[in-house]
Amino acid sequence: MTAAAIAPRPDWTREEIAALFELPLPDLMLRALKVREAKWPEGRIQKSQLLSIKTGGCPEDCGYCSQSAHFKTGLAASKLMEVDAVLAEARQAKANGADRFCMGAAWRSLKDRDLPKVCEMISAVKAEGLETCVTLGMLEEGQAEKLKDAGLDYYNHNLDTSREYYGKVTSTRTYEDRIETLDRARKAGVSLCCGGILGMGESRADRVGLIHELSMITPHPESVTINALVPIAGTPLGKSEPITAVELARAIAVARIVMPASWVRLSAGRENMTEEGQALCLAAGANSIFVGARLLTTANPEANEDEQLLDTLGLEWGPRSDKPVVNA
Repeated sequence: MTAAAIAPRPDWTREEIAALFELPLPDLMLRALKVREAKWPEGRIQKSQLLSIKTGGCPEDCGYCSQSAHFKTGLAASKLMEVDAVLAEARQAKANGADRFCMGAAWRSLKDRDLPKVCEMISAVKAEGLETCVTLGMLEEGQAEKLKDAGLDYYNHNLDTSREYYGKVTSTRTYEDRIETLDRARKAGVSLCCGGILGMGESRADRVGLIHELSMITPHPESVTINALVPIAGTPLGKSEPITAVELARAIAVARIVMPASWVRLSAGRENMTEEGQALCLAAGANSIFVGARLLTTANPEANEDEQLLDTLGLEWGPRSDKPVVNA
């Protein structure tokens, strides 16, 4: 595969992406592996850790979320954590081998009154030598710049699904609202962490649509999260049919091919997957996983299980040692 063939492209069509999804799985995996070999030759798996810094009580009605105030899920709401408590969690994450620390707050949007405290958290975590990421809902003008000045590396704001299926997931925030927040983060010089959730009742065409939307962000998001829905009792999507590991691996392989220079993160849902299913997703091109006991409010595999998984696969932990120009 030539260098030109794996250069990031902003002009992928839905038809091209759909054709990738329809390839026989071995052929699709082979193409994804060639991209990984060319763009990520060290083959390391990055450890990220995610902490809920403000839990529950969110006014949004996202049908998958335990933190929505619209649904009775038994989750107790909490206030924004103190900086010292967040820093203690970050230090523990680093001690456990994570080099990326993500902080999430259950807000519709970041309020100016909370911005100084969040910035303090970012600066404190950054000072520990960790890569920083936050997910705080929608951003208003000028907020992304302040987050960047505090030391923020990535802003996470997922598209969730295709434009066509989006209305079946949430009604309190538009697709364009999400795009606007991503634009504000990018203009401030913050890298983007953006992806979606699979297994919410969407069709394969919707998965094609999601990856197509991500591919049209120029340059591509530096980090692409692929989540498998963790069904939460009490939410509208709590009884969704789970996505298979093979279909999840297909989506990861397509994401790896379409966005060759981006991190592809196997995110939520690993707790419900077999070791073989996770191995298939890593072989398909995922090169980062989230570690730690919980992902915001849902369970995650134990540290010893993750160590065993990578040992079984013969893979190493760690970010890539080189620091290439993003999406070069």
